[in-house]
Amino acid sequence: MKINLKRINDDYHFQLTNDRGHIVELDSRKEFGGSDLASSPMELLLMGIAGCSAIDMISILKKQKQTITDFRAEVEGVREKIDFASPFKKMELIFKIEGEIEPKKAKNAADLSFQKYCSVSKTLEPMVEISYKVFVNNKEVK
Repeated sequence: MKINLKRINDDYHFQLTNDRGHIVELDSRKEFGGSDLASSPMELLLMGIAGCSAIDMISILKKQKQTITDFRAEVEGVREKIDFASPFKKMELIFKIEGEIEPKKAKNAADLSFQKYCSVSKTLEPMVEISYKVFVNNKEVK
């Protein structure tokens, strides 16, 4: 796996390309000297965990013949100041799934993602407390 970064402007706006040619832009917020033209690196990290776990969960639910009509996720990251950096110390994900889905299967799909399959969460979990909730058809699954 390889990523190439190219600077786009005179500040912190970058274009990142993976080895398959897919492009993502990155920038810094205005208060940090950027132009705020794209997501920040830390926002991309939150997007990464949301996407990774969503792929896992949808894959698991499809294999179980569950019919998903809508799948959404929210991720909130809490950061802490350590010297000059502000790494994440907590991330909470909320999954909102609609369709003909057995609630226990949806919760099990999330459990499998975070305990076994999601490489992003497995990379982060030694340093970041990760929690999640699953809602099926607007009802939280415990």
